[in-house]
Amino acid sequence: MNDRLSFKRFVGLEFNHRVPDCNTIWNFKQSLTKDDNERKLFNRFYKVLEEKKLIVSEGKMADASFHEVPRQRNSREENKELKEGIVPKAWEGKKLSHKDIDARWTNKNNETFYGYKNHVKADTGSKFIDAYEVTSANVHDSNTLEKLLDEKDQGQELHGDSAYSGKDQQATINKVEMINRIHEKGYKNRALTEEQKANNRKKSSKRARVEHIFGFIENTMKGTYIRTIGIARAKVNIGITNLVYNICRAIQLKIDMFTGDKCVQSLKME
Repeated sequence: MNDRLSFKRFVGLEFNHRVPDCNTIWNFKQSLTKDDNERKLFNRFYKVLEEKKLIVSEGKMADASFHEVPRQRNSREENKELKEGIVPKAWEGKKLSHKDIDARWTNKNNETFYGYKNHVKADTGSKFIDAYEVTSANVHDSNTLEKLLDEKDQGQELHGDSAYSGKDQQATINKVEMINRIHEKGYKNRALTEEQKANNRKKSSKRARVEHIFGFIENTMKGTYIRTIGIARAKVNIGITNLVYNICRAIQLKIDMFTGDKCVQSLKME
């Protein structure tokens, strides 16, 4: 804001207005960690999207992405205690403020990740994020499905990869009366049939749209690496990232609409 007049105008400051110092901004960010204030901001903008009829509501998709934090060099004994929910005694005092006791390690596709997960439910047609949950990286994708879905999703298709398959997930989908379009999963002694594989490929055409969301956050916003400590601040960081994504997507849709993009014209817009 000190460097660019365009940034200053964006936040509503005139040329002669003073820009808040770093402590003021830090205190504001700290206030967001209380009472889910960052989620209130996210929901407030989402209501604007609904009022502008930018949410298509003809299908939803669920997925999760990793948000990594600086990797810590802990001993095996310290990591063992953390897994058991015990804070190592050596971390008491000032050292504890520099240690993240909420972030966790996990492996996926032979890659190692350390940090948190951004679980999202998004609108298939418009690619807006409807809802999100933040957990440590080791939490399975399916564990947050019940929190992501609500009664407004009734009658819509739900798309997702095989991580969301299973009896418990099917019960959750049935509870909100959605149409299950989750990918079927093969097992060691029961491989997918050719028909099931063909069905999964057909479902992928819609499910894959959620990767566009994560791709934009990672590549354009550079938003999947955070330097905060603790899940409370991670929730704020990831929640605001999801909000900014929705703002960018809204601007993108309006620009596309004016340039005659056929995909956007098919959306239910004013």
